[in-house]
Amino acid sequence: MKKTIETIGLDADDTLWHNERFFKTTQAHFKQLLSGFVDQDVLEEQLLDAETRNLELYGFGVKSFTLSMIETAIEVTGGKLSGHIIQEILDVGREMLSHPIELLPHARTTIESLTDNYRVLLITKGDLLDQERKLAESGLGDLFDGVEIVSDKTVAVYERIFAKYSGGAERAMMVGNSLKSDVIPALDAGSWGVHVPHGLTWSYEHADAPITHERFREVADLGALQELLDEIN
Repeated sequence: MKKTIETIGLDADDTLWHNERFFKTTQAHFKQLLSGFVDQDVLEEQLLDAETRNLELYGFGVKSFTLSMIETAIEVTGGKLSGHIIQEILDVGREMLSHPIELLPHARTTIESLTDNYRVLLITKGDLLDQERKLAESGLGDLFDGVEIVSDKTVAVYERIFAKYSGGAERAMMVGNSLKSDVIPALDAGSWGVHVPHGLTWSYEHADAPITHERFREVADLGALQELLDEIN
């Protein structure tokens, strides 16, 4: 008899390893650089507007974030941005592309516990080179049955991936910290969606939890995932 769930998709950033903390640190430095030109709350709003506007062109990730910081800095200074500030923005962007990988609690043990009974996939979005670097440095790469680095997470993307590796989304589960990217489109594709909250989440990724959906679940951390799967299966 087939299990209810056969395939587990796991998000990477802020689900398996820390990521948003580096964006927050860089954003704080960015605010300090431009503190003499604009109120910090206004600067934060303008940066988010630039990031959102540029997603279609640059996608997700550090490189897109760096370009959005430069664009925002030009806007708030009225084009009077010094080369020194541009260089500092580029420098902190480079630092973000080389930050060390720190696994979140239960990341490795959870994946290891799943591999004997489930097909386990890494499904992450962002810059290809940066995501490949982080996966390599995490030491988790060999544990996955498949790795999918995508430009965005949509219903069509989840349908394609789960059809490729399994019998379809209806026998799959997606697990991640973002309701907007990891959970809601996966549910709409027909899979299960499990939210693992993280203390830091980019405001763009905020969404209301689909608490009435019969396939939505939330766990405190990855350590509770195996027990949840045992209940469902």
